Amino acid sequence: MSFRTVWANQVDLSLAGSEVTIAGWVQRRRDHGGLIFVDIRDRSGIVQVVVEPQSPVFSFLDSLRAEYVVSISGTVQKRPEGMVNHEIGSGEVEIVPTQVKVLSQSKTPPFMPQEAESVDELVRLKYRYVDLRRPGLFNNFVLRDKVIYSLRTFFHEQGFLEVETPALARSTPEGARDFLVPSRVQPGAFYALPQSPQIFKQLLMVAGFERYYQIAKVFRDEDLRADRQPEFTQIDVEMSFLEREDILCLMEMMMKRVFSDGVGVMLEDFPRMSWEQALRQYGSDKPDLRAGEPLVDLTEAARQLGWDVVAKAPHVVGVVCRRYQPSRKQLDQWNQFAKDHGASGLVWLIMTEDGIRTSASKWLSPDELSRIAETGGMCSGDTLFMVAGAKPLAFVVAGQMRLEFARQENRLESGWKFLWVTEFPLFEWSEDENRLVSAHHPFTMPMAEDVHLLSSNPLTVRSEAYDVVLNGIELASGSLRIYQPEVQEKIFSVLGLSHDEINEKFGFLIQAFQYGAPPHGGIAFGLDRLIMLMAGAKSLRDVIAFPKTARGTDPLMEAPAPVDPRQLDELGIQMKPQS
Repeated sequence: MSFRTVWANQVDLSLAGSEVTIAGWVQRRRDHGGLIFVDIRDRSGIVQVVVEPQSPVFSFLDSLRAEYVVSISGTVQKRPEGMVNHEIGSGEVEIVPTQVKVLSQSKTPPFMPQEAESVDELVRLKYRYVDLRRPGLFNNFVLRDKVIYSLRTFFHEQGFLEVETPALARSTPEGARDFLVPSRVQPGAFYALPQSPQIFKQLLMVAGFERYYQIAKVFRDEDLRADRQPEFTQIDVEMSFLEREDILCLMEMMMKRVFSDGVGVMLEDFPRMSWEQALRQYGSDKPDLRAGEPLVDLTEAARQLGWDVVAKAPHVVGVVCRRYQPSRKQLDQWNQFAKDHGASGLVWLIMTEDGIRTSASKWLSPDELSRIAETGGMCSGDTLFMVAGAKPLAFVVAGQMRLEFARQENRLESGWKFLWVTEFPLFEWSEDENRLVSAHHPFTMPMAEDVHLLSSNPLTVRSEAYDVVLNGIELASGSLRIYQPEVQEKIFSVLGLSHDEINEKFGFLIQAFQYGAPPHGGIAFGLDRLIMLMAGAKSLRDVIAFPKTARGTDPLMEAPAPVDPRQLDELGIQMKPQS
């Protein structure tokens, strides 16, 4: 017999009286007074098989156990009145079997797929092939496939070429730690797995490809979190002869298409704000617009107060909590929260029908309190928290309080809140390295009006970088790229690279720019992170088929693992004893 003629979700009333063959796994077997019911699961859904004792295949059905793999032929019939199961697509019908074939037996699994969510994650990762049988988890990969198809269709329509770039490349500075791959034929030399296809896609622009994309696997040897993995997938894009606004509009169009095709949501236009605006209004370069109104800058109002603690503070930032009357215990907890995030403390004002209660009653007069409350836009029933300090600390602490308040009080709005953040700083100071480093990467174009500051005041130079933020999570990062050799060399010089280091590490790129490089720019979206958000998953591990743990290990393959000493000998590698 054929293994299958229909999928489980195709078995419905339209097939009543027809002969069909299904194939899949035994989800559940039930014995009801002689009648045996068996639920068969394939990737599309579940269908019920029912057999009576006098059936010639009764003993076959009776011998089935959970997770056996079977192929069953039989007649589709309507379920008896009152036996319809509205929770499954085939719930109005069942199959009366005429032939049963066990394709593969199964040991008792360490856990049943339908119960996997209550099982320790390390166990689920060790038996990932069982865990992936969960319909909820499997559906994440259906969504992932749908999104990738939508992306490829969009890029094809917009004239992009899909190009694969090398997975073995040269290690370059200014990024996370590389995963290194030793060369056997060139002892002492190493490849690096790509942290991004950045240089290759820029070279494709020099080559005249003009519009490139790739669903690219990239690797970064960095500390892991719920939204990070050592290897992950990017939607990598590069375009020539487009201004920043053109790129933003095109990528916004792409996201709208993906959400429409993937989850049936029509997105609104994405608002835009500069990095400086984001910091001042939300205390973050990835603001969550669902968490209520922006921060309030109270610095100028505080200058008029007689209390030096706030009047002379570099910045005073307010968080307005609407319709919130905290208890003394809660106020103490908020004060501790501010301290835990780096502030020296906070001042609170609570507006009641009887007036303003405050932690600063000894230092601020009723008139001064009223002016602060008015500046903060307070109404009766509101609470205002004030954080004083230097920039960016005061804004960041207030931003964290804004988010925490929304979470604690269940004030986060529903829906998808996208945002473009632009004009990031070109450089930042690294305390660990005691030098300037690129805030984005060293190929990012400085804003034209700030180029003259590269030598005299590099930390004030803004870049043509831009991020896509979704619900407070960075979803994509991109920039216009440097394409003039002299500008690229200048940036490397500001970063502290000598002429010889520039030639050694990036000479091929500088040389390529001398052969006709077009203006170009691009962006990279985290595909795994995008799917995680669209699916409402809690972790990247729920949208990656075979993920690593938070320690970077694979319990299924037991990787990383020692290798045969002969392999190390071939590579000329000697292991250093662990102290």
